[in-house]
Amino acid sequence: MGDSHITNRSEQSERWSRRGILVALGAVPAATLLTGCGGGSADASQGSGATASVRAATKKAVVSVTPVDGTTKADFAAPVEVAVTDGTLASVQVTGNDGSTLTGSYNDTKTRWTSSRNPYSGTRYTVTVTTAGGTEETTNFTTRSPGETFVGYFTPEAGSTSGVGMPVSINFTHAVSDRAAVQKAITVTAEPAVEIVGHWFSDTRVDFRPETYWAPGTTITLGLRLKDVQGSDGVYGVQSKDVTFHMGREQISTVDLAAKEMVVKRGGEKIATYPVSGGDPDHTTWSGIMVISERFKQTRMESSTVGLGDEYDISDVPHAQRLTTSGTFVHGNYWAAGSVFGSRNTSHGCVGLHDAKGANDSSVDGYKFYESSMLGDVVIVKNSGEKTVEPSNGLNGWNLSWSDWKAGSAV
Repeated sequence: MGDSHITNRSEQSERWSRRGILVALGAVPAATLLTGCGGGSADASQGSGATASVRAATKKAVVSVTPVDGTTKADFAAPVEVAVTDGTLASVQVTGNDGSTLTGSYNDTKTRWTSSRNPYSGTRYTVTVTTAGGTEETTNFTTRSPGETFVGYFTPEAGSTSGVGMPVSINFTHAVSDRAAVQKAITVTAEPAVEIVGHWFSDTRVDFRPETYWAPGTTITLGLRLKDVQGSDGVYGVQSKDVTFHMGREQISTVDLAAKEMVVKRGGEKIATYPVSGGDPDHTTWSGIMVISERFKQTRMESSTVGLGDEYDISDVPHAQRLTTSGTFVHGNYWAAGSVFGSRNTSHGCVGLHDAKGANDSSVDGYKFYESSMLGDVVIVKNSGEKTVEPSNGLNGWNLSWSDWKAGSAV
């Protein structure tokens, strides 16, 4: 019985051991499953993230350019824009077939680039874009040409040397309605530096000058950036250039028609005094500050051109220098007796000096004054019996006070 008991206990123990083993074995897969799920979940997560990163890394950057590739009549009044998705921009180059380039700036994330100015009209541009990932794309577009255009003709001539009274005067070929836009596209600078302000006399003319006459020896630079500037509805400028002028010595001549003489000063020192004859009581000479705007060794003068009918027609007036657009000159006179000069005012409004027919006699006053003068010299007329000349009548803006001059600026 003892054996049998022992055997039974052994069998029971063996049975329980099997159950324990089964339970244990049953628990192991659970534990293993738990661990396996945990481990398997981590591995799967890592694999999914790596795959997403790879996908993101291998995603091709998409570049878009405005104006779009192939555009043939692109707007030249808007900037060029480049954008990228799924990447960042490394470089943008925009080059025109005229040799010009457009610079620009990126946004903070370098996903967008905008040109700092608009493209020129009538120009073919090539846009080359490189992304940080190495993608390179090239597009082309051509801007449309403007329908109507205008230019500004300027005085004095490029590279010329003038007297210190010469303003920078610009006359436009088309009326300007947006004066501010046009004036902002024009710069006038001087060396030595001085404040220079523009004044509009009309919708086709703007002049620039400092408060007082230019300093002798001043170099002036005129910058015209009118290309594609809209001066009026549908009318655009075409010029983009820089020109320089120079101011020579200072010569200021004062004509006193009560005394009937002209005193010429250079650099503040008197260099000559000439007897003159001005306008008679029926044809008084303009008073005020005037600037020599044209010079002729000889020229024809007809009374019909200044509204005086057929009173005179002289084909060879010597040493004529224009002071107003309306026809006032300081000139030589060979047809009046020498005794007239310094004693009587007998002209039709001009200032006359004794001269000789043919304009070659260097001993006469007309010749001497002409030879000592240049474009831009100042001639001041006083005691003429006439009112002050209109500032727009010739290059005579010096007759405006500085405050009145500045009030005529559009910017």
